[in-house]
Amino acid sequence: MDRGPDLTDPMGLTFNESCRASGSELMNAVSAAALPPAFKELLGDTLLPRPLFVAQRELTAFSADLLAFFDLITSLPERLFGGDLDDYCAALRIAPRQARLLRRHGGGAPPRYARADVYHDGTAFRLLEFNIASALGGIDRAVEIPKALLKVDAFRAFATEHGLTYDDTGRHVAEALSAAGRAVSSTSAPVVALLDGPGGMDRHGDFWRAFQELVCGFGLELHLGEIAEIRDLGGKLHLRGKSIDVIVRSFSVDQICAEPDGESLVEPIFRAHERGTVVLWTPMESGLFGNKGCLAMLSDPANRTEFSAAELALIDRILPWTRAVSGATDHGTMADLMDRRGDLILKPNARFGGAGIVAGWETDPDRWRESLTAAAEIGYVAQQRVRPRLEPVIDPETGQVGQWEGVWGMFVTPAGYAGTFVRTLPAHESAVIGVGANPATRTAGVFVYPSAD
Repeated sequence: MDRGPDLTDPMGLTFNESCRASGSELMNAVSAAALPPAFKELLGDTLLPRPLFVAQRELTAFSADLLAFFDLITSLPERLFGGDLDDYCAALRIAPRQARLLRRHGGGAPPRYARADVYHDGTAFRLLEFNIASALGGIDRAVEIPKALLKVDAFRAFATEHGLTYDDTGRHVAEALSAAGRAVSSTSAPVVALLDGPGGMDRHGDFWRAFQELVCGFGLELHLGEIAEIRDLGGKLHLRGKSIDVIVRSFSVDQICAEPDGESLVEPIFRAHERGTVVLWTPMESGLFGNKGCLAMLSDPANRTEFSAAELALIDRILPWTRAVSGATDHGTMADLMDRRGDLILKPNARFGGAGIVAGWETDPDRWRESLTAAAEIGYVAQQRVRPRLEPVIDPETGQVGQWEGVWGMFVTPAGYAGTFVRTLPAHESAVIGVGANPATRTAGVFVYPSAD
């Protein structure tokens, strides 16, 4: 029997029942968990009072779909445009200056490194966005929360009883960066630098310090800095006197283009990557595929003849109806988008963190019409609304059960699926669930349990 969209995973119900048992300390496990210093400073008071759960069989099937979907996205320039990146970038509404930077290394597929944002609608996971980039938020959250919970006696007993496990995203990422660095390093321990754009460390430094704390726990040497601090000394890049083998690219194409001399700031990095003395992780090309317009290309019925039956089944299985909204959108499609306002959400092609999103069901007809007009000038997608299932969570202070909605952030690396965390909000509070978008957002770890036979 299908579960309705108002029902949580059964392990979540089991967890709540166990919290109610006489003498149980399980309800307070999250608050009792000892978190690493940088992570605690960043997110310690914004954790959901319980983790979320997923059956192994369901996760295995969906993660396989995600890996196949990554390959589909990165095949789009060749499949739909005959390899013509000018036409591909124009279709995604990427400005010429940005397009030149994104194609700086030839425009090929980047390494498989991404975070899929998905809802569970009560019956299955559904893909909302595929963030293909280096600057992926949440890697630390996918690890530190479950790791800390397993050190709490009450939770460890519950986890042992039910066979709970989690995927160590930090280990997957550290291994991917180490493998990349070995291609250019003369030692077995490559040195990594995470580089943000100008002023980026002032804005994002707390996030990157938590990431640094995590991956350094796996023996990786990782330093934080900004692109202007890089020096080319004798053909090898250095950050504050330290020779670098791998650069985690946390600077974006928009950060480069915001600087009058942005190209000159990053050119030494690009040249070193091309001559093989440093690995840029990921190269600029990832920005060609993290664009939400790619989802509209995959969903567009005009493109269905370019995909096999199995690929079409994959698209239909995990991707909601998604359409491009641009200056080329015809009047009939725009009228349809007006009529379907209550079931659609508008998202800008190349922005993140919930910026610029307009939910039709939260918008009156006049503002929706204005939003569609503005979206057509910039480049947006309209996507079918997915209603996330409700997750009942007990408030440890009151004992009352509240209903929450969650966005699952699922990571993939070259080795495959690499772990999950969840961003949550009280049910029906907002269409955008994100730490930067709404201060009521809470973060949950994820545990996997064995599937029933």
